[in-house]
Amino acid sequence: MRIFPVLAALSLLGAGAFAQTPSANPLTSGMQKIYGMTKNDVLKSAEEMPEENYSFRPVSTVRTFGQLVAHVADAQYEFCGPVAGDGTKSPGVEENKTSKADIIAALKVAFAYCDKTYAGMTDANAADIIKFFGPSTKLAVLSFNNAHNMEHYGNMVTYLRIKGLVPPSSKK
Repeated sequence: MRIFPVLAALSLLGAGAFAQTPSANPLTSGMQKIYGMTKNDVLKSAEEMPEENYSFRPVSTVRTFGQLVAHVADAQYEFCGPVAGDGTKSPGVEENKTSKADIIAALKVAFAYCDKTYAGMTDANAADIIKFFGPSTKLAVLSFNNAHNMEHYGNMVTYLRIKGLVPPSSKK
């Protein structure tokens, strides 16, 4: 896949821009900071949308808001599992949870799982090769996770705006 080298390069370039203080691991600490931003935007969006709108979908061919949030929860395991190398699989949040409370609880657990993975990264192990759609570096997979989180945050923004709500990143 050609996307991984591009994402890795972008993450390497952006890492320094987001670093606030010098670090022994500037690449991975930059990636962690971006992950924190994506996590915050997704979680705040999930919390902002009222329960009655978790079943809302703009058209019949797309996920409901609740399914979208649940998909992001499942994806944390799909990306962070291979990097952690611990065999953890997605619990199937999208298929098994429908209420706002259950989905947000599962999202928090999923983010906590990825938090450990990001925290365990160092610049020394960032280039380790793992299997993820073929061979890829750990840093590239985590970069892809950040991109995936923001891709679906963009979807959430549209759903929130349709319902007359202001997305978290616009409130800053």
